[in-house]
Amino acid sequence: MIALIVTIQIQPDKKDAFMASLHGDAVGSNNDEPGCYRFDVLQDNDDPNTIHLYEIYHDEAAVEAHRAAPHYLKWREEVADWFAAETVRRLATPVYPPEGKWRKRPPIED
Repeated sequence: MIALIVTIQIQPDKKDAFMASLHGDAVGSNNDEPGCYRFDVLQDNDDPNTIHLYEIYHDEAAVEAHRAAPHYLKWREEVADWFAAETVRRLATPVYPPEGKWRKRPPIED
């Protein structure tokens, strides 16, 4: 199990377009990637232009499958120039629920 916690700072004038593009990546990650157990998008309470992603993957192969997925590649291309600062990416190991207890969510309908 691999958890990613990603913090992204967005240029304020690009926020709406960034969030629309990120929505496509989140839906694709949650609905189309068997090895992605969570892909949550969180807006920081102190700075609405700071977004946190909380992602849980089955293993490194699932992380790599995410990075090769069409929805991710589209998102990366669209938002490439919209970051206000260097993205911070942290790796973690999920402790609870324990490994083997994680399940793929059902598709999320918009």
